[in-house]
This record gives sequence, structure tokens and C-alpha cells, in this order.
Amino acid sequence: MSTKNTKHAFEELALSDNLLKQLHKLGFEEPTPIQYKAIPAGLKGEDVIGIARTGTGKTLAFSIPMIQKLASGEEVGLIILPTRELALQVEEEVRKIGRYFGIKTAVLIGGASINPQKIKLRRKPNVIIATPGRLIDHIQQKTANLSKVTYLVLDEADRMLDMGFEPQIQKVLETVPKNRQTMLFSATMPDKITKIAKKYMNTPVRVEIAPAGSTAQNVDQEAYIVGRHDKLSLLNHLLKETEGPVLVFSRTKHGARKIAKKLNQLKHKAAEIHSNKSLSQRREALNGFKSGKYRVLVATDIASRGIDVDNIALVVNYDVPDQLDDYVHRIGRTGRAGKSGKAVTFVAPEQKRELIKIERMIRMNIPTMKLPDMERLEASYTKAEGARGYTASRSSGYRRASSAYGKSKPAHRRSGGGKTKSYGNSTNSYASNNAGKSPTPRSSGQRSRSGGYRSRRPDTNYAARGKGAPIQNLPDQFRASPSTATAKAPASRRKPSARPARVNTRRTRTKGTSR
Repeated sequence: MSTKNTKHAFEELALSDNLLKQLHKLGFEEPTPIQYKAIPAGLKGEDVIGIARTGTGKTLAFSIPMIQKLASGEEVGLIILPTRELALQVEEEVRKIGRYFGIKTAVLIGGASINPQKIKLRRKPNVIIATPGRLIDHIQQKTANLSKVTYLVLDEADRMLDMGFEPQIQKVLETVPKNRQTMLFSATMPDKITKIAKKYMNTPVRVEIAPAGSTAQNVDQEAYIVGRHDKLSLLNHLLKETEGPVLVFSRTKHGARKIAKKLNQLKHKAAEIHSNKSLSQRREALNGFKSGKYRVLVATDIASRGIDVDNIALVVNYDVPDQLDDYVHRIGRTGRAGKSGKAVTFVAPEQKRELIKIERMIRMNIPTMKLPDMERLEASYTKAEGARGYTASRSSGYRRASSAYGKSKPAHRRSGGGKTKSYGNSTNSYASNNAGKSPTPRSSGQRSRSGGYRSRRPDTNYAARGKGAPIQNLPDQFRASPSTATAKAPASRRKPSARPARVNTRRTRTKGTSR
């Protein structure tokens, strides 16, 4: 009979009586499958490779044997994680159980002042929880002594490798003592992790709860084929139809910021979390999402591993992830602790192949839903865009959008400097802003008041120059009449005449004269 359908108790795992008592006080009655298999191997001192998706209780799977082994000695445990948020949450779980046994912790993460971390390291903590980059900083400054590390954990190892931390991880593995116990946990098993396990681990025991890349069975997955202009409208519709907290994933930091801003304008309480935010801002957003202050949290993939909230009702992939493995971690934020959840992915028409790749990876079909009847919003698709892709500008009428979100360069950065004109089907903003004014032609290269060069205005004197017919669809105020085609330019615009030859007016001395 599989462990999935069998209930077990922590009493079966050879834990100490005091540790069992504290686990029951904290409400932990039954171990999860990954905990039931990994804890006994950890207590025996064996190296472990755990393959399990997010939300399966991996934190307790490595922290419980660590606490029991470190409670009776001066040995040190080291836990390495990819993100700040995940490091803080793991430290909270370890401290929650370990404080009853005198376990001291220290968190070494970037984005925070390094001096308080140095003070905690001087107090000789029992457990160090760190991100790779900040841990290397302490090693180089010789403020972190890893000579007593006997218990090493690499959590979310696949994500750390995806983020480019392979050199830092190898340096840490070469720094810690060789006589140690190593536990590695990951949701997927790429070739890089296999190489690290062969090189730095001693005959590890493989604990696999679900095949690599699999998703939770209690999460309903759906997909919508939707254009970028209708994504916000669809998201607004789903938020109205869903009760409970909603987590939205964006591919870029700029996209996360813009989505959160639009949702707040639509009266949805939303916060954003990405690498451009400071540590205090990210913690405030995450804590506000947990407490209910914010109903919607918009995040990027960098922060996807550090969001551990049990009651998320809906996960929305506003953008298809660049890395296929990120899909598993995104939807793993819902349906945690045995609860049901729902995940919806917005797929652009040109991204259908990406959806097929995701289905092959998770070994299941994702049903494609028909777009519902929803209120069309103009937040991400302005009236001026139309088929030609123009969007309104305060200073220059209409300008062409340059990105998926309608963003383009500001007026002072675009060539032309000031007013720009659009011909054909678009509205002439210059004519509307300067009605009744007599145009003053400017030559190319003339400086404007702001100091930049103005672009050359259309030259209407084609007949006088012998350059053929004038431009079609020009405003009347720019057309040259036959009577003025050969007229002289105003005196203020004429070219200055050649400078007269210089006359020597100095008095010259003749020979034999005095001053």
C-alpha cells in the first residue's frame, strides 16, 4: 500500500520525546510522505536527495532531524536557499521548533545590512540559513566560520542553479568539511544536480514522492487563449468570480508593477513583490498578503519560491513562464497542505507551442477554456492604438507604442523634440493645437528653446525647387500657394551677406619718425 493513502504518525520516526511533544503542541500530528521517508534517513546520518513538488512539507523533512542532532552538541547546521523570502520563512520554522532546545539561528541574506549578521555570527549560532551570494560575502570577509558544519541542506537546488548560483554553491561545498551529512531537495532533477550529487555527496538515498515535474492532483488547471490587450479584462473578471487570496505571476518586474497599479485602480487591493523592491518592502507585501491586507499579490518568478501561504485560492499565470520548470513552482503555491486550488494560465495566440511543451512536461492535458463575457477595459489598450498601434501622448498627440504594455520613450527622448504630426488616418495634433496661427518655417538643424534640435518640418516649396509635386494629405496651413512659391523669405530669415574684407586701421610708423 502506498504512503499516499496510509496515515502515519511522528511516533513511528524514532524522534525524541521532547521533540514529539513540541511537534504536537505546534499542531503537527501526521508527517507528509516526504517527511515520512526523509526523516529516518536524516536521523541515520545518510545523505539524502529528495524529489518533491512545492507545498509537500520539505522544510520539516530536513529541519526535524537537524534539530534533534544539533540539540546535544556544538555542531553547526547550514541551510542554503535561493531567495530572501524563502530563507526568512525557513528560519521562522526552524526557530519555532528549535527555541525549546536552545537552538540559535542566524539569517544571512542580501538586501539587509551585513553588520547585524556579523554580530549574530559572533554569537556562534547552531543553524545558519543563507542565500548563496551573501554567504560568499561572509566567507570572503572571514566572518563566517564553516569549519564546524556537519549538516548541510541545499533546498530548492534546481532554482539556485537556474539563477546562476552554481559557482557559489561549488565554493561552499569545497569550503565546508568533507565529513558532513548533506541533504538536497528539489522539485526537478536536471543534469547539473546529478553531477553535484555524484561529486559532493556520499552514496545518497533518493527519496522521490512524485515524478520530477509533476503537479499536485488537487489543483485544477485551465488555460485561456487571450490577446495581450484583453489580459487585464480577463484578470478583472476572474478576480470578481473568485473568493479568497489570488496570486498573479508576471514575467517581468515592469509588468508586475504595472499590473499591480492597474488592479489598485480597479479597486482591488494589490501589492507587488520582485527584485526591484527592498527587503522591507517585500516583507511588508508578503506579510500583508498573509494577513489579508492585500487580496492580490503580483510577483515574478524570482520570488515564486518564497511565497508560502496555505490559503491561496487562485494562481494566475499572467505571462507564460520563460522556464518550463517555473510553471510547476508557480501553481505549487496553491493546493497546499491537502487543500484544493486552481491555476489559470493566459496564453497568447503565438504561444500555443509553449502550452504544448508544458503539457508534455507535466504529463497531462490542460483544458483550454472559452473566453467569458467580460467587461472590456481600456487600461492596457487605448482607443488611439487601433490597427496601426498608436497611443495618445500628452505632448505630441499620437505616438507609436514600442512594447507589449504600450510603453514608449518620453517626448523629450524622442527625435523631433516637440510637436509631432501624423498623416493619413490619424489625427493631426499639431494643426489642432495651432489653429489660427501663421506657420513659421524652420530650417533643419535649428535649435529649440529646450536646447535640442527640432526635426525638419515638411518642405512645401517643391514647385520652386523643381522637386515635383507636394506631399499628399498635408494640412492647409503647410501648403504653399502659387503666389508665395517664389516669394522672398522674411528679412529675419535671410542668409547674412558675406562679411566685408577687414581694413587695417592701425597707424603705421614711418622710418625716422618718433611717437
